[in-house]
Amino acid sequence: MEKLTEDPETAQQIAENWLEELVTDKGYHSNDTLVDLKEFGIRSYISEPKRGQRNWIGKKAERDAVYANRRRIRGDRGKSLLRRRGLMLERPFAHCYETGGMRRTHLRGRENILKRLLIHIAGFNLSLVLRLMIGKGTPRGLQDLALAYFLTLIAVIKCFWQVLEARIGSKIRGNAQIAARVFADRNFKLETTATGC
Repeated sequence: MEKLTEDPETAQQIAENWLEELVTDKGYHSNDTLVDLKEFGIRSYISEPKRGQRNWIGKKAERDAVYANRRRIRGDRGKSLLRRRGLMLERPFAHCYETGGMRRTHLRGRENILKRLLIHIAGFNLSLVLRLMIGKGTPRGLQDLALAYFLTLIAVIKCFWQVLEARIGSKIRGNAQIAARVFADRNFKLETTATGC
């Protein structure tokens, strides 16, 4: 972050309060972390691991930071934020690592592994975008969706054709009735040619 704030082009685009709240799991819970976040003015919502009775003698700043964090995570907003973190962060990563097979890789070198992870997560994000846009996020789902659209198109064409036939049929029936009236009229005489045809 320091590099971004030192650069004049990016410094203008960074807001003053770019980080107000932090929601993490219990692996990041420590006295030093909570004190640092409090000094920076960042509200922490860090799940607290079960540690048993704590000794706060001579650690007033640490105690205040831990208790403030504890109060926040027990409130409605804290519970909501932690729940959203689980839904929006933990579940996708679990899906990519377990179902997507990212837990193990047969590549060597950190750069190659990072490229593989980047492509994998990009594909996952693309599936989320597709799911939001058209309701399906997998190729099989798109295949089913294409079939559904095709069947819907056929049904619409069939309905259109039935409406068209009904309109044309009513015109033909109407013309046939007019012709029948004309022929039934007594004053109607069929003109013939000189040969009698």
